[in-house]
Amino acid sequence: MSDRQATPGAVVAVAGAARLLSRRAGSEVELFEPEDLGGSGRSVVARARMAQNPFSDRRSVVVKHYAPPEPGTDPATDPFRYEVASCQLFTALPTDVRPSPVIIAHDPDQRLLVLEDLGRSLTLADKLFAPDPAGARSCLLGWARGLGRMQAATAGREGDFGALLRRLGERARRDPIADQARAALAGLPRLLGETLGVEVGELAALEAHGGVRLLGGTGFRAFSPSDTCPDNNLVTSRGVRFVDFEWGCFRDVVLDAAYVRVPFPACSSSFALPDAVAAAMLDAWRAEVAPVWPELDDPEVLESRLADAQLLWVWWSTWMLLPRVQRRDGPIGPDAGRSPRISTALRHYWRRLHDTAAASARPATAALADAVVAALDARFPDAPSTLPVFPAFRGGAG
Repeated sequence: MSDRQATPGAVVAVAGAARLLSRRAGSEVELFEPEDLGGSGRSVVARARMAQNPFSDRRSVVVKHYAPPEPGTDPATDPFRYEVASCQLFTALPTDVRPSPVIIAHDPDQRLLVLEDLGRSLTLADKLFAPDPAGARSCLLGWARGLGRMQAATAGREGDFGALLRRLGERARRDPIADQARAALAGLPRLLGETLGVEVGELAALEAHGGVRLLGGTGFRAFSPSDTCPDNNLVTSRGVRFVDFEWGCFRDVVLDAAYVRVPFPACSSSFALPDAVAAAMLDAWRAEVAPVWPELDDPEVLESRLADAQLLWVWWSTWMLLPRVQRRDGPIGPDAGRSPRISTALRHYWRRLHDTAAASARPATAALADAVVAALDARFPDAPSTLPVFPAFRGGAG
């Protein structure tokens, strides 16, 4: 892409990166052909080609430029600092277990990161929307193995992560989902009553609170990106790589593994997975983490924790998504072609939770799930009642 086609944000980010790399090298480093890769409301992500220079054999880099924090935001949880600390933690790992791009340089004043370019890779979401079931299954298994490998490699490194954050001026360390999950456990009964007319009994609330044990200092903690949705993972020649660590933290490893059970709670691309694929993903993940946490190789121990995590994610997803359907029952994400309707996704989450609850002696949760699904059916009769599998598996393979 030429300069004329680049967005102003990409041009600014790449110019700042050139200045940063030049200061580090002690000589001018030229970056050209900025290409906007998207980003979020908080940041601009761009790729730039690197002119030949005696200090690097890289042909291109990726630049991430963060906007200044908005007035009123909590200064104790700056996503820029979490992204830098996460990338620094991973860069120190051996190449064969490194789950992310290498960090080349960063500048707190410019709020800028320069990262290794992993190439023009498709995302996991792209693979799930392509007509190749074998390829999609392979990538999902790669995601599961990569997740387990990342967790195994970062077990016991929470102190290192904290030290990196403190060097960047960050004092707080917390799972951003934990506060939301606790709010969901406290507030969802009232929300379900007001929105759907569903009463949450005391036993159902008690069963849901079993997931609280996963939010604290368990013995199964490792790094989590906090957002492992399909569009935040790149499929590269070296396997699946995780990107976007603005909310990186350490938490119980089963919380991320349970993404497979929901699946992908509240993600834009939150379609269903074939049961055989989901089971194979969990097997692939467990094979990576079992050498570090042998207890998780015990089916009863793992199933109990996965059930708690799934229950927690369904309550959290409903807490996050249900208020939106009071305004409009639209797609979860901005792209309606790649995102299910909220009410359809919620039906699926609760149906899956019913099956898990019925099989794990959580009768009140199973009954609550039936009530929520029935209420959603009655409230949104025009919405599809069944969540389809990802397009890659709609031909019957998988």
